Amino acid sequence: MSAVIINGTQLRDDIVAELRAEIEAAGSPPVCLATVLVGDDKPSQIYVRSKQKKAAEAGMQSRHVAISGDVSQAELEDTVAALVADPGVHGILCQLPLPGDLDAEPLLRMIPAEKDVDGLTEASLGRLVRGQRGHVGCTPLGVMRLLERYNIPTSGKRAVVVGRSTLVGLPMVLLLGRKGVDATVTLAHSRTTDLVDVCRQADIIVAAAGQARMITAAHVKPGATVIDVGVSRTESGIVGDVDFEPVSQIAGAITPMPGGTGPMTIACLLQNTLEAARMQGAFPA
Repeated sequence: MSAVIINGTQLRDDIVAELRAEIEAAGSPPVCLATVLVGDDKPSQIYVRSKQKKAAEAGMQSRHVAISGDVSQAELEDTVAALVADPGVHGILCQLPLPGDLDAEPLLRMIPAEKDVDGLTEASLGRLVRGQRGHVGCTPLGVMRLLERYNIPTSGKRAVVVGRSTLVGLPMVLLLGRKGVDATVTLAHSRTTDLVDVCRQADIIVAAAGQARMITAAHVKPGATVIDVGVSRTESGIVGDVDFEPVSQIAGAITPMPGGTGPMTIACLLQNTLEAARMQGAFPA
């Protein structure tokens, strides 16, 4: 058996087109995403440019703030404060990690939940826990969008999330277990002693531990859905947490790496930005 390949790139482009149609149908009111990039890290620059490109394709405005890597903490906080105060900016994304000794936590605390389109602040995570309206982290939200669009059943199914980060693992557990999704969720990690046995019980595996090819064919029940979130840079290039080729012969559906969950992060960032404009009264409900 060969698994269905879950194409995140295609779904990203579909979502971007849907967002553009929705914005145009509303008369094209301005919806603005602001990005803040500190330093000259090349991968971060490429990633931010990709966000700007897709925002333009969705009919949104981009405001990019590029800052020298020798900026002081106070100057950087002033920059973010100005974006927070600007009613023309609906979403704010600070590209992480920051260089040097700059501290991201004070910056995140400055961003109100309504503009936190990356879903990283304490307020956003708190809203997710309490089931209140807010922005969900783009990567775990992207996983949910993939499951929805590919009609992967979740209700009553067993899901295992491998990885316990606040960026992916913990919100992923909450999203899969919430009412309406109704999966029975197990949180595992690199120190789970019986990880193979735990994963083999799962109908859905979300691998987000950041350890190259840690999920092997031995971990996967035949027909299970395997979502690869991990990214590791190796001598042979970028690989995920899933040993793709052998697992794809056992799984029912699987995301590639790259081309799976990565593109969905940008799609969900733009979905969050439109929702941010709604929350601030700048876009029709």
